[in-house]
Amino acid sequence: MATLLIVHHTPSPNCQALFEAVVAGATDPEIEGVRVVRRAALAATASDVLEADGFLLGTPANLGYMSGALKHFFDQVYYPCLDATQGRPFGYWVHGGNDVTGAVRGIESITTGLGWRRAADAVTVTGEPRKADVEACWELGATVAAGLMN
Repeated sequence: MATLLIVHHTPSPNCQALFEAVVAGATDPEIEGVRVVRRAALAATASDVLEADGFLLGTPANLGYMSGALKHFFDQVYYPCLDATQGRPFGYWVHGGNDVTGAVRGIESITTGLGWRRAADAVTVTGEPRKADVEACWELGATVAAGLMN
């Protein structure tokens, strides 16, 4: 059975709504043979990453960058996972008050360094999430999870 690891930092109701939509998409009953593991960014470990076949990452954009929690996650797993996880699929979502550019740039830079393969377009949301934003997060979760089905 494939494992999808969702690593997230959800400090606000807006981030929580997007996270819940991603989880709902990833755990859709039509997706079979994929175990979904959820970890808060500060609790996720290199072992979690090494045991996963794909990843979904979620963060708010804080002060022009990804959250410190997601950055801490990357700092903890980068070198222990660098060679072993190259080529694994991932997707991500970012929520910001008015700009997510720096957070997107940071995530793209680090995942490129890890050699991960983006399996779906990123979902970026500014302001209060609209219905289309929530649906895009559901689709993100479903797309990455479905890509791991055997």
